[in-house]
Amino acid sequence: MRRIAMFAIALLAVAGLVFAGGDQEAASSGSGKVVVNTMAYGNNSNAEGVNWQRIVDEFEAANPNIDIQYELLYDEAYHQKVTARLAANDVPDLAYMGADARWGAPWKEAGQQVDHTPWIDPAYYDMNLIPPMGPNGEIYEIPLGTSNITTVLFVNEALINDLGYEVPSTYQEWVALVPAAREAGLDVWSIDGADGWAWGSCFMSAVIARMSGDPQWVSKAVAGQNSFTDKVFVDSLAFIDRAVSDGVLSENAVLVDYGQNIANYANGQALAMIQGQWVAGDIATSSPEVAENTLLLPLPKLPGEKAATAGSVAAAIQVGYGLTKDGASDPAVRDAALKFLRYFYSHEETTQRLLDGAIVAPILKDFVVPDELATINKQKVQLAQTALNTDVIDAFLAGAANDALNAGMQKIASGASTPQAVAQEVQGLLNN
Repeated sequence: MRRIAMFAIALLAVAGLVFAGGDQEAASSGSGKVVVNTMAYGNNSNAEGVNWQRIVDEFEAANPNIDIQYELLYDEAYHQKVTARLAANDVPDLAYMGADARWGAPWKEAGQQVDHTPWIDPAYYDMNLIPPMGPNGEIYEIPLGTSNITTVLFVNEALINDLGYEVPSTYQEWVALVPAAREAGLDVWSIDGADGWAWGSCFMSAVIARMSGDPQWVSKAVAGQNSFTDKVFVDSLAFIDRAVSDGVLSENAVLVDYGQNIANYANGQALAMIQGQWVAGDIATSSPEVAENTLLLPLPKLPGEKAATAGSVAAAIQVGYGLTKDGASDPAVRDAALKFLRYFYSHEETTQRLLDGAIVAPILKDFVVPDELATINKQKVQLAQTALNTDVIDAFLAGAANDALNAGMQKIASGASTPQAVAQEVQGLLNN
């Protein structure tokens, strides 16, 4: 409410200045401040919102000529307001946004995405860690951190060593471990197969990239450049059946939910676990000893994979803050917003986000990982900063087609359907 009141006062103090649409001129308050109209993410009761307000207050105190006027909203209320403001041509200068269907599409459809590449200082940000977001390599926002890795193989190195083996680097080497694991009553790869999304986000997203050799195979399929009935995708689906038949994935995988998957791994009942990077914190909390002996790895070399995507991981582009096209059109507003973003992404604030678990890994150049970061999280940083990122299926495929794919993969794993049938259903729904 305080910010809304300040914004109203600023409006009254400016004669004839309109804050809307593409005709926006340099915005300043009655005191000569440059105003950056911002849509921020969070609320007064969560860390993201509290930290936002603190950072703004500190920045304004250090930069009295800049006023970050913001609206702070969280969860669905934020998305609803983005839609409403864009529909009313009430475009903010700066906003919390992303590059996928949920966080990026509204800005794209409104023509408000703008390439930030010319404004990102490569001496401050590691450009290798900021993924391209547009068809020509455009960067539409500065992500809070590296992309959100959805495909991680959590490997209990000590448990594998106890069986007399080294950590495998190929799928065939994992197959060779199956007899010893079964004799010890252990799963090889545990996955929460009762959760349809896990098959798509945490498994197939990585498999199709490996088999096709194209990091953007999924987004191209959704755009009509590939088809889910293509042989390479059908073959990728068939890998589920192969992994179950080989014993690398349990035939009971479809009965395991998210919590049980984590518990199985944390309790030393599985040699490895397939899940997203966010599980690292759960393992560190529930089983520190297992966490200390855990390696965070990409899937191993798969039979038939292409060299171009070897060692890759599926990862969704992280959200962050970006200028809108309208905001960037005013040099004074643009420069003020960029100055604020440099403050918001400072080493100090980035370090705190890393320690709090708010980001996977920093995108800052020559960032030094703090010693107090848990070992398992240091592994996560290393993986995020070294592995090639590929499309996450549900960042591009939505609705009935995505639901059918997730359910179809469960059916393949249980023997209730075939890869060909699932692929045809998904493509048919996408065409409609």
